[in-house]
Amino acid sequence: EFVAHANNVNCVALSQKSARVMVTGGEDRKVNLWVVGKPNCVMSLCGHTTPVEAVRFGHEEEMVVAGSLSGALKVWDLEQAKIMRTLTGHTSSIKSLDFHPYGDYCTSGSMDCNVKLWDIRKKGCIYTYRGHKNGVNCVRFSPDGKWIASAGEDNLVKIWDITAGKILTDLTYHRGPVNIVEFHPNELLLASGSSDRTIKFWDLENFEMVSTTNNDSSPIRRIFFHPEGSCLFSGVKDMLKVYSWEPSKCYDSIPIAWGEVCDIAIGQNQLIGASLSQTIVSTYVVDLKRVQPFGGVPHQEGGNNLSSSRNKFITERPPTQSSRQASIPKESDDEPTQDKEDADDSMSFDIKNPEDYREIFQPKSRLSHSPHRQMEPFQPPLDDGMSQAKKSVSITSPRVTSVKRANSTEHVRKSSAERPSPLRKSRSTKSITDDGDTEPVKQPAPSRAPKAVSKPAAKPVSKPPWKGPIDDDKSAISPEDFLPKSVNAGGDTNRPVTEMETLTLLRGGHNAMSQVLSHRSKNLQIVRAMWTSGNTKTAVDSAISMKDPSVIVDLLNVLNLKSGLWSLDLTSSLLPQVKDLLDSKYDSYVISACEALKIMLRNFGPVIKSNLTAPPSVGVDISREERYKKCTQCYKEVSLIRGIIATKGGQNTGKLGQLFREVQILLASMD
Repeated sequence: EFVAHANNVNCVALSQKSARVMVTGGEDRKVNLWVVGKPNCVMSLCGHTTPVEAVRFGHEEEMVVAGSLSGALKVWDLEQAKIMRTLTGHTSSIKSLDFHPYGDYCTSGSMDCNVKLWDIRKKGCIYTYRGHKNGVNCVRFSPDGKWIASAGEDNLVKIWDITAGKILTDLTYHRGPVNIVEFHPNELLLASGSSDRTIKFWDLENFEMVSTTNNDSSPIRRIFFHPEGSCLFSGVKDMLKVYSWEPSKCYDSIPIAWGEVCDIAIGQNQLIGASLSQTIVSTYVVDLKRVQPFGGVPHQEGGNNLSSSRNKFITERPPTQSSRQASIPKESDDEPTQDKEDADDSMSFDIKNPEDYREIFQPKSRLSHSPHRQMEPFQPPLDDGMSQAKKSVSITSPRVTSVKRANSTEHVRKSSAERPSPLRKSRSTKSITDDGDTEPVKQPAPSRAPKAVSKPAAKPVSKPPWKGPIDDDKSAISPEDFLPKSVNAGGDTNRPVTEMETLTLLRGGHNAMSQVLSHRSKNLQIVRAMWTSGNTKTAVDSAISMKDPSVIVDLLNVLNLKSGLWSLDLTSSLLPQVKDLLDSKYDSYVISACEALKIMLRNFGPVIKSNLTAPPSVGVDISREERYKKCTQCYKEVSLIRGIIATKGGQNTGKLGQLFREVQILLASMD
């Protein structure tokens, strides 16, 4: 866990080739490169004029591409330490990037609803794929480089044929925004993860859904196929899951307190995960030999025993440059972009660690007979007893403590032939033998490996009965830390708080919260009864009349997931409520309001603007007059909201700041 940028970090990407280097982009408009497991920046790339929103390594780790809030892309050559290209064409924030399997092209998905294919050599946009109705969250090339898959906020996955320059199909079964897509490394299979909390698998021969997972506890943000194609890893909030698809089955679930994981890679039979929180980036290691379906034994090459009749991608590289170029259409209306900022190459690189830079990014400069450093798996700390693990965890961060607690829960559910945890955290000087005894071992040299968690040994060590958190561990969190130390007994003397007084104090807060939640539940039941009767507008008006912000937020969250339910009537009714929520002290309320406002502006901004600027009609048109009245009301509310967004946009960073900037861009279209 380390500070990666001076301001908030917006994006993290791991190298998929070695899983040993990492790139981050932040609000400080810099792109920083790191060695996984080391807290020192190897190199800092400058040049963007707005916050960096998306980053991606080339397949050989020789290039990095970064997209910014303004829609500009920059490509850096890491070996030559120079900026290669500055590519412009998008009109809004870049959300996702990917390199072509053959390296000379890249693709980008943006909040402007477009997918673009870029030629890195010729500095230009080759083709723009238009079809998404909302922002594009993820883009990926197929292993053979002939297709692009894009995932959008409009609940759709689109497959684009690069050669023909047109859409092949829409995959439509998701009921929420699609956040991530990944191609199977060999077979004609695609996986997609969505905010509807499911992963769906698609057969790319007939473009039909193969299977879907059960609803998870949180939206799916990251998925990753094992390089051999034997299973799919899913990173959700504080959990790693392993799936098969024929049939759909969850092999294993491993609690990891990584929050919202940003990227996953595999190297040396270990899974590396990276997550971010404000200015902090954290990395995690999972030993795949201790995870099903690989559990207990080293995973053998070609270890996928599931036979599949599905056809495979042909991934042989075309023999010549011309054959590749001929397969890419040239779009006549997109002129090559000019590198206006490329002249300042010397200022775009700041190499902070020359030794690591030469070792990783300039391997070709070494003599042919020079020994090449072998990549070794990250070594976990040695096991120790439960008391040592508790002592180690108690002095670390709350994030680490929550991982340890989750691991203890997982330990209970293991079978009698327990397998050790894939997560490790505490460093010790003892190891646990198979018969439960301890024996001294040599302390290994300190290493800057990614953070990991130590679980209890495979067979529990005998220990005295638990006597409570204070007796068991003096430094652990105790209920007494949150209760009065003593009460006045009626005179000048104080006495300790009794058990009954403690329970009375707890019941007081519990009863108050129960009343609040009970009242909220009743209100939601009333709204639900009207909603299920088919009258959405009446249900919304009823929720507004309750004057309960929490009910409005719950309602907005439902409408945000089902954007097809929005209408001009609902927009005119809910805009005043959204304006009030933007001033809330709760970030979750503000985020829900911003997401709803983005949908309203995308869907009805052009309608409002066209109705206000259209010439008056001849004769009496009641429906047009009603529509004009609603549009006028909406425009007045939008004008008030514009002032709130302008004020708050400069005060917030991170996710809120990004949402405010996206709303500002949409508001600009109303001018």
